[in-house]
Amino acid sequence: MSQTIREPHKVIILTGASSGIGEATARLLAAEGHRLVVGARRTERLEKLCAELRAEGAKIDALQCDVLERSALQQLADLAMEKYGRIDVLINNAGVMPLSPLAALKVEEWELTLDVNVRGVLYGIAAVLPVMQAQEYGHIINVASIGAHSVSPTAAVYCASKYAVRALSDGLRQESDKIRVTVISPGVVESELADIISDETARQAMQTFRRIALPPESIARAMSYAIAQPDDVDVSEIIVRPTASPY
Repeated sequence: MSQTIREPHKVIILTGASSGIGEATARLLAAEGHRLVVGARRTERLEKLCAELRAEGAKIDALQCDVLERSALQQLADLAMEKYGRIDVLINNAGVMPLSPLAALKVEEWELTLDVNVRGVLYGIAAVLPVMQAQEYGHIINVASIGAHSVSPTAAVYCASKYAVRALSDGLRQESDKIRVTVISPGVVESELADIISDETARQAMQTFRRIALPPESIARAMSYAIAQPDDVDVSEIIVRPTASPY
């Protein structure tokens, strides 16, 4: 296959853009000149971010997006097509992490984890895949976790959801010779993910786990690297850990 290098400023859809890895990624990709269509549930934070980036010259549009709603992902894709006529990259970043021991029987939290972390990723893929197939190019980046590579106590359901993200990603990669698929698996990262942990055992374990953590900008740089490769180079998987962390 001959090397193809397309327009360096890509049209990128990003979910979960209002904080943490999503916000850091939006800032970096905007600074690199990409055209962004971003979504998140918290519209006030999203609008503040967009206003700040537009003031710096960024091309960025935003919609409220709850990844539990398939139509919300489709609206992001439709907006990107309306404005730019193409979708180069989708970053499925939105996720939740309400950890607890299985014996705590927090079934509603299990359901939320699987719905957001797995079904939300599938909805994102469904929104952009027909466009990318028609274009005969595209790049889907799914954010997993080191929890997609090993399981730890209190994290069984979360890890299961991230193992699923890896499986879906590799299946999609094998099914297409035109669409690139990347899995980014962060180690411990400074974020708000742990704020929703309701189980005290899991909360205490997470405090220990997060003593050494990367800034979210470290994960944003990994995404930028994968995106910057030419079409015939698929960075299939990246694991990013703090050097000093044993996890």
